[in-house]
Amino acid sequence: MTAPDPAAAPAPGPASAPLADVPALEVRATPVTAPEALELIAGSEAELASIYPPDVRFAFSPQELVEAQVHFVVAWAEGEPAACGGFAPLAGYGELKRMFTRPDRRGRRLAGAVLAVLEAEARARGLPVMRLETGEASPEAIRAYERAGYARRGPFGAYEENGSSVFMEKPLR
Repeated sequence: MTAPDPAAAPAPGPASAPLADVPALEVRATPVTAPEALELIAGSEAELASIYPPDVRFAFSPQELVEAQVHFVVAWAEGEPAACGGFAPLAGYGELKRMFTRPDRRGRRLAGAVLAVLEAEARARGLPVMRLETGEASPEAIRAYERAGYARRGPFGAYEENGSSVFMEKPLR
């Protein structure tokens, strides 16, 4: 693999994290409104819409991500935006939002790299736990979260049992 082309991607900022175990991968804090973030969010929305009916789809829109002050990152692989995710800082925990890996980049542990950066930022902000809601019809996502140390739990926040959602959390000690 080749290193990312600096001309093809924004220059890394202070919140970027090169990952030695994944060649040519860099995870960077990115505004939700950046074109590469919006492209990945659109891919996420299209995939979710193809799997889940609207009444069990809880993904935030880009505007909702901004309003919730979500810390958002994009993973660049070989100079291209390949994965994304963020977390909303809430009272006593962080909630993962908009985790997504482009289908052609799956199987390379990019979600784990994104999670590691988000968890480090949440720890730095003093959050003791990270939580998430995903769906039963997304077994690859559930496996990625389990590999990263997340365990199933009951609903949290405003969520309720609905027969589709899976709720998970991980202590950030």
